[in-house]
Amino acid sequence: MENNKQPQLINPTALFNPSPYGFSHSISVDSPFRMCFISGQSGGVGENHVLADDFKTQVQNALKNLKIVLQNHSMTFENVVKITLLIVDNNPEKLEIWAEEAKKVWNPTFLPTSTLIPVSQLALPGMLFEIDAIAVKS
Repeated sequence: MENNKQPQLINPTALFNPSPYGFSHSISVDSPFRMCFISGQSGGVGENHVLADDFKTQVQNALKNLKIVLQNHSMTFENVVKITLLIVDNNPEKLEIWAEEAKKVWNPTFLPTSTLIPVSQLALPGMLFEIDAIAVKS
């Protein structure tokens, strides 16, 4: 790495501890910009990763979790340049819910690039949505 800067791991205390599961919530690299790679954030809430039963609430909570990670890197949604969405049993209704919630956090004139991957299931029973992100800050 330039300037002997090491990647910085950040696992916000407001989220569950991911280390028993073999990953970190995020890592940032400075060279010459700060690049932050954020692991998939689900709609689980708190240390116990409590999941709501409905898709919309999980999307809202996943975006709150993403915001927590971004804030811990002194970043905002405006710094996000790429997202990947994983949606269990994707359909037009779920896509519409996602679009409505995304419009609440991103400026419509500067949206991140995106890939949506429909899946049959995610890591935990009851998980309906997951989002990962790459953010950049000068």
